Amino acid sequence: MNMVIEVENIKCGGCVSSITNKLQALTGVNSVQVDIDEGKVTIDGDAKQRDQYTAALASMGYPETGTVNGLGSATAKAKSFVSCAIGRTQ
Repeated sequence: MNMVIEVENIKCGGCVSSITNKLQALTGVNSVQVDIDEGKVTIDGDAKQRDQYTAALASMGYPETGTVNGLGSATAKAKSFVSCAIGRTQ
């Protein structure tokens, strides 16, 4: 089943690489597509695992849109910058 999750902080191809690699390693994920411009992650996977997928995204610095604010948002942005740097080296 396809799920579209709108997330914050997707900035570059490094982000796409990090998100794709992390999510494809999770149980139940068949494929991942990331739209940088729209800030959307489309996951073909087990709908029952959606919470696990959004938690994995948030742990990388890509929280679901509308779920993080204040200091948590600053922390998420810092994590996404790290993911950008890691993704560029992969």
